[in-house]
Amino acid sequence: MKIDKSVLKKLFILAAGCILFAWLVLDTARATAMFSAVWNLFSPFAVGAGIAFVFNVPMRAIERQLADIRKTGLRRGLSILLTILCLVLIIMFVFEMLIPQIRLTVESLSQTIPVFVEGLAAKLMVMMQDHPEMRDWIQEALKLESLDWNGIFKEALGFLGNQVSTVMGSAVSVIGSVTGAIINGVVSIAFAIYCLARKEILARQGRRLLYSLISEQHADQVVRVLRLTNSTFSNFISGQCLEACILGCLFAVAMAIFKMPYISLVSVVIAVTALIPVVGAFVGCILGAFFILVNNPIQALTFVIMFLIIQQLENNLIYPRVVGTSIGLPGMWVLVAVTVGGDLMGVGGMLLMIPVTSVIYALLREFTENRLAERGIPAEKLQNQPPELTNKYNRTQQRRERQRLQKMKQKFLEMQNQKKK
Repeated sequence: MKIDKSVLKKLFILAAGCILFAWLVLDTARATAMFSAVWNLFSPFAVGAGIAFVFNVPMRAIERQLADIRKTGLRRGLSILLTILCLVLIIMFVFEMLIPQIRLTVESLSQTIPVFVEGLAAKLMVMMQDHPEMRDWIQEALKLESLDWNGIFKEALGFLGNQVSTVMGSAVSVIGSVTGAIINGVVSIAFAIYCLARKEILARQGRRLLYSLISEQHADQVVRVLRLTNSTFSNFISGQCLEACILGCLFAVAMAIFKMPYISLVSVVIAVTALIPVVGAFVGCILGAFFILVNNPIQALTFVIMFLIIQQLENNLIYPRVVGTSIGLPGMWVLVAVTVGGDLMGVGGMLLMIPVTSVIYALLREFTENRLAERGIPAEKLQNQPPELTNKYNRTQQRRERQRLQKMKQKFLEMQNQKKK
């Protein structure tokens, strides 16, 4: 009997998949360690590819403005350089506004807190003098006279000695981790620049490899889905930046109405932190309330209340419409994607789940339209207000009524024939 090669190939793939699944289940620790080692090896390149994907959005806009430059390499190089320069200037602008204000706030608090502590200590001393029974109760509860101060001192020295050795070991580990992170960061940035400079070549090489491995029909589908994913993620990044700007402007207007300090600083901080969906603005709220707290605690409380109100409007109205419209996803599903992504993978899940849901939504919509066309479902049944449909029970009743009338008709004909005879 001749065995079909395609069937043999599918059986081999199925067997390999079963073996891999069994290994993952039976030896989870080793599998996790292996995947972790592989990820540590390739993580700088994955991060670099992600950086290149994000940088590609503003770089395309800059490159369109430099269309007059005929040399492709020069235009691409200038576009990459201007993109990196713009992002660096934005980061420097934010830190230039943020760091001095944090320093002034900390200095103000360092002057305010000792005065507060001294006042609190003075009030406690007065309270102890006015209520000697409280003082006696505290002394009895603490039992300061019965404590073994020599033993406590020796234990404290031993604890400090152990902590010093632990801290030294941790310091060496931290230095190694920081050095590795710096090296990985440099590799990621270099790889991102390479990807941006040769993105058309890399895309062409990927398509050639794809068409060489699978059938043309399946490769066409993969390429189409990848293009849809690229467009969706790019629109998501643009929509997220637009939404952050809108939120920062809303806070600037609201703070100006209530005559709060640090309007420009707090608005910029909230706009930058709002790039993280839903929860990012809460970080800006904490920083803004911290800045305002030094000048006026009542205004800080008013700011928190104002933030909660604006955040509800932003989460339920502005964000789903702005970001959802940019990626072609209804606002209801944006909320679902943010909630599910946050529960599954935290902040990264929020950033990832929205465009992924948009791609799934577009593919499911296309699949539904094709299936409806194949099955020939009438268009009037798919309208917002479909026509009145006949109930299955009513159809059964009508069929029984037709059968009853048919029997009556047959009986009548039989009676007529008998009379004639």
